Amino acid sequence: MKRVVITGLGCVTPIGLNVPEFEDSLFHGRSGIAPFGLFPEAVEESNGLRFNQIASISGFDPDQHLASGVTTATNRTAQYAIVAARQAASQSSLMQHHAPEDIAVILGCSTGGRSSEEAETAKLYYRNARVHPLTVTRTMASAGASHVSIDLGITGPVFTLSTACASATHAIGLAFQMVRSGMATAAITGGHEAPLTWGFLRAWDSIRVVSPTSCRPFSADRDGMTLGEGAAMLTLETLDSALARNATIYGEIVGFGMSADATHITQPQSAGAAAAIRRALADAGAQPEQVGYINAHGTGTQVNDAVEAAAIHETFGPLAPTIPVSSTKGLHGHAMGATGAVEALATVLALRASQLPANVGVTQVDPTLNLDIILDQPRPADPTRDLALSNSLAFGGLNAVLAFRRYAQ
Repeated sequence: MKRVVITGLGCVTPIGLNVPEFEDSLFHGRSGIAPFGLFPEAVEESNGLRFNQIASISGFDPDQHLASGVTTATNRTAQYAIVAARQAASQSSLMQHHAPEDIAVILGCSTGGRSSEEAETAKLYYRNARVHPLTVTRTMASAGASHVSIDLGITGPVFTLSTACASATHAIGLAFQMVRSGMATAAITGGHEAPLTWGFLRAWDSIRVVSPTSCRPFSADRDGMTLGEGAAMLTLETLDSALARNATIYGEIVGFGMSADATHITQPQSAGAAAAIRRALADAGAQPEQVGYINAHGTGTQVNDAVEAAAIHETFGPLAPTIPVSSTKGLHGHAMGATGAVEALATVLALRASQLPANVGVTQVDPTLNLDIILDQPRPADPTRDLALSNSLAFGGLNAVLAFRRYAQ
């Protein structure tokens, strides 16, 4: 098995339209969560939402990045994917050193082109109007991967995974396995999502897991998640390939674990999450005492945070309270199928900078969780514990965990 390293990064998120902006916000605690006001459809009091904050992307103009024909043909979710993938590919010079047929594009997306679907459905049902001829290609979840392939000229394996909130983590894990095994010499992988439509917000409001205030993972008074959007991409290749061309190495992926709870579609189980963590450690050939940071799924709901804390205790036993933990969703919100990629990016940057991002928004850490939650300011990483985990625990009981290591020659 070959060692797999990360040689390029890219993103379009509520806390940065590129990696330098994202990193600056990450380590200075600048949140992208803000009031959105009311959608036009919400003018009637009966249509009001229980929340008024989301983590949306501002300042992104697709016409500054894409040809007019591409902008017309794509939904915003695919536009985020193209731009973030371009950043990662450019930073790594991937296309100059790998044959197009040897590169994989594996992305996660759970909602597809939601805004295009809602707009055209409304035209159909309310006015019986003709639906736009590009509706199908704008709405399909795999459009982002296809457009990245077209934009960069990649002809290797290209596909999209949709496993709810674990989509991007599953995608990165599979890309890692393909490069490690030699099925591809390199990969562009991550996730993208642009789900913030009126119908989407109403649907999540009905589940009553969205915070009426703001996402505060692991806080004693946490009251729900904050919905978000965005894209993040990593370029992967073997260590040998990166060294041969003197590429910048941002970190190393060393393990990947998956599991299913097989119990309930919306109620997570700690045993399933613990199994995924254990499998990631086993795949990395690592011991629990090597873990120096966990980027938690940490949605800020009462149930999820408690279950994830229990899974950490089940996995690490007496070591659990000594491992620094934070969820970065208090900064960038919950980007659904893309959230695992955004958090993987945060984890890689944390290892590279030897700084662990803070868990923002906490008023008082929930003492029943018995975790070492990073508060207020980033914390210096322990140089003797150079392994970090990034957890994704999705609806449907689908769990995925990535293990990263700080790269040092």
